[in-house]
Amino acid sequence: MLKKTKFDRRLSIIPSEIITKIARVDELKGQWSASANLNPYLLGRLKRSVLITSTGASTRIEGAKLSDEDIEKLMQGIAMQKFADRDLQEVQGYYELLQNVFEAWATIKFSENTIKHFHQELLKYVEKDKLHRGKYKSRENQVEMVDEKGKRIGVLFKTTPAYLTPKYMQELVEWTSGALENNTYHPLLIVASLLIEYLNIHPFEDGNGRLSRVLTNLLLIKEGYLYMPYVSHEKLIEDQKPAYYIALRKSQKTFGTKKEDIVDWLNFFLDIILAQAKEAIDLISSENIETILSSKQLAIWNYLQSLSEATPQEIADKTGIARSTVNKTIMKLLTLKKIDRFGLARSVRYKIAEK
Repeated sequence: MLKKTKFDRRLSIIPSEIITKIARVDELKGQWSASANLNPYLLGRLKRSVLITSTGASTRIEGAKLSDEDIEKLMQGIAMQKFADRDLQEVQGYYELLQNVFEAWATIKFSENTIKHFHQELLKYVEKDKLHRGKYKSRENQVEMVDEKGKRIGVLFKTTPAYLTPKYMQELVEWTSGALENNTYHPLLIVASLLIEYLNIHPFEDGNGRLSRVLTNLLLIKEGYLYMPYVSHEKLIEDQKPAYYIALRKSQKTFGTKKEDIVDWLNFFLDIILAQAKEAIDLISSENIETILSSKQLAIWNYLQSLSEATPQEIADKTGIARSTVNKTIMKLLTLKKIDRFGLARSVRYKIAEK
């Protein structure tokens, strides 16, 4: 029997509220998956908007000052002289790295080399960081909290010593990869465990927080949370920044003790993911459903709204749409909870779901 690691011990007891939140997230994940074949124009527009919002939020968490409007201008090639070069450089790197994750996640393997490559890409425009891009730290660092003006207002905690960083990162990545591959725990628990340990190690001289959020996007998309590019994870964290730091610190303070406990962090992380999932489902709410249906699906939806109930054959006859397409659309609308089914077998009928 394999010896339990510190990561396993931290997940040995999971409170019921954590299980409940995971189940709710996965329920919403299923609803989003059922809305596959969304309008490509809508998806493209949402993804571009999220790239800007996420870039702004993630860099502002670390003290940058650019607004979303500033970032949009930057991406359009409009020069901005009022900001420090470093802010512009950090924004450009984050935007391009996150865009690559959104577009090429299926071909990106999670590994130490990937993490180092991501760090290099994240900071590739930042002149002050050119000597340590893609390299683990060679000197000690510490986690500091910054206020809205980017001023450092205190040290949160000291991180893993530089000489231990390669060993700890290897252990973390190997455990994460193995746990995901073997379904040892729910993927949300695995990713949450990775993040808190990664941020505790703080393996790079700079860019650790930003890179942790890029990794979150990558791993959750790879685990089937396909709404990640369409609702900003980073913005939700920015809006809860004090709670983010508190949850991290409460859990990390237990590291190295006889009873390591990451429940505070798990609750915060899952609350963010749940809020993200809810926002994703709001995008396909009844108010927006017309934007995600094909023309034939929309015709079926509109027909169902025009009467109290109908059988699949009645829908096919009245709309002139093939019965197979009607059946697929009905399954999609059922999963999205837009219609209700009643009756059995040949007497089965459908109607618009009651709100």
